[in-house]
Amino acid sequence: MSFPEDNGYTNTRNARGDSRNGLSIKQAYSNGGLKAGAVRALGLAYRVLSRRKAAEEGVARLARVLSALDLTALGVGSTLGVGVYVLAGDVAKNYAGPAVVLSFLLAAVASVFAGLCYAEFGARVPKAGSAYVYSYVCVGEFIAFIIGWNLILEYIIGAASVTKALSEYLDSLLDKAISSRLLEWMPMDSPHLAKYPDIFAFSVIMIFSVSLAFGVKESTKFNNFCTGVNLCVVLFVIISGSFKADTKNWRIPAEEVPKGGGRDFGSGGFAPYGIAGIIRGAAVCFYGFIGFDCVATAGEEARRPQKSIPFAVVASLLVVFLAYCGVSCVLTLVLPYYMQDEKAPFPYVFDQLGWSWAKYAVSVGAVCALCSSLLGSVFPLPRIIYAMSADGLLFRFMGGVSEKFHTPIVGTVVAGLFTGTLAMLFELEQLIHMMSIGTLLAYSMVASCVLLLRYERTQSTRTASEPTRMSIRGCVRQVFNVDGLTTPTQLSATTVNVLVTLYGVWCFLMMGSISGHGDAILSGAPGPLAAVVVGSFLVLTTLYAISRQPVSDKKLAFSVPLVPWLPGLSILINVYLMLNLDYMTWIRFSVWLAAGQYFFIIKLII
Repeated sequence: MSFPEDNGYTNTRNARGDSRNGLSIKQAYSNGGLKAGAVRALGLAYRVLSRRKAAEEGVARLARVLSALDLTALGVGSTLGVGVYVLAGDVAKNYAGPAVVLSFLLAAVASVFAGLCYAEFGARVPKAGSAYVYSYVCVGEFIAFIIGWNLILEYIIGAASVTKALSEYLDSLLDKAISSRLLEWMPMDSPHLAKYPDIFAFSVIMIFSVSLAFGVKESTKFNNFCTGVNLCVVLFVIISGSFKADTKNWRIPAEEVPKGGGRDFGSGGFAPYGIAGIIRGAAVCFYGFIGFDCVATAGEEARRPQKSIPFAVVASLLVVFLAYCGVSCVLTLVLPYYMQDEKAPFPYVFDQLGWSWAKYAVSVGAVCALCSSLLGSVFPLPRIIYAMSADGLLFRFMGGVSEKFHTPIVGTVVAGLFTGTLAMLFELEQLIHMMSIGTLLAYSMVASCVLLLRYERTQSTRTASEPTRMSIRGCVRQVFNVDGLTTPTQLSATTVNVLVTLYGVWCFLMMGSISGHGDAILSGAPGPLAAVVVGSFLVLTTLYAISRQPVSDKKLAFSVPLVPWLPGLSILINVYLMLNLDYMTWIRFSVWLAAGQYFFIIKLII
């Protein structure tokens, strides 16, 4: 593995020197005898795995052409996909009733927590690569590789699933003309693949990839247009539906709620499924806000990243929340929550109102939403590949940048080919089942990095008077900063590292108890309730201990407020959502992770 001179690694001088002198880990193991070689190889491996990049490293190779408006439209387009036309009806009918508005509010607040963490890092490290680069700067190479490897999976699957959804939606509008012809010409008889190769989906993804490869600014203009049309359709739905709104649908008596038929529609009123239903609905709604992080991948192409990225992240989440809130209010006010259609709520509502013509407006909005969502899914993937290739963690040729267009042209085309192949050969359901866990893990890592860097020891705070040896008594006193230090030291920074690691463990234990024994906790069962109380105590105590540590004096263009409480809450929410994913998602995640570790080790050895 080679290390370019301009990569800006910190704390890695020895590892870099060993590599340049031709000493690999394999050679280190074989030199000087078995025992001495093993010790040296382990030491070198540790330095390689833990080395970090300097935040100010390198020179931007991509063209800085994106304005704050372009970044905001990119965030809105990638987040406010076709889900805005589906999600509100599903959550209202099955989870929260008219209180779906509160579910979206809770999900928006949780998303803003993660968004603010991304905003700080976008201002701190204005580089392509998003959470991968942030982890590399803060934690180290190995964790950064894991995050980047998982982001590649999420963006590939996300783009393939959106492409497949666009293909199937247009096919339904054309009365199955595309699928019937392809099924007749090229049938595929395999239980693990689609019924026919979706040539249309492959063509669409390649068109989007090629357009991005030959100009980001031109592609963002198309995205701005599609996002504008989508928002106009959302406004049309909200305004037109408000004329038929009836507040009685938020106050339906329990005796009027349908019974039987194998369905339980709750007790009526504004929150028919209670607080538990609102929270479960918020967990579902949270996925409707995923996608804003693509803004952070454009750090190297934004004109003024320190200001435009924080603005775009917060603004896009605000616009998306207002859109979700508006459509959910209209849906539940026009039609009782138990009558909603989970698959296509707006065409169904318009049919009930006798406005069949309005379905065409919804179709136009859905197509534009899918196009902008597709562009938002295709855009980040080449930037992740480019950043990892530039650092030597993927094949170097994949990080090639066009001198004429200043875009990662090789990574864009390779990503398009791989994504298009998946969309062509697999069913939509098979792709959707492989989503989410990598994104939530990246959210958690970014929030953790905010905690670590906020209490880091900078060059300006290093003093010769710091003790070189750490005593047990000094470490214990530093946990709550009994001595009242105001300037970060090596001991305080190490204490924060340990506390953040322990906080992650407490989050998994606490959220695992809630996820596995939620009903028992609500009913007051002593065992599960005691586990939650103990977990809450550990979580709060750890966050309090972190808050007692001296804060870094580094000036930031944008900083997350209420540290460590806000990033800590973001980690807690993300862990809860990860633990609620089905076991097959964890198995697929483990397989992908094992493949990534194997690839990383091979790159490390050679």
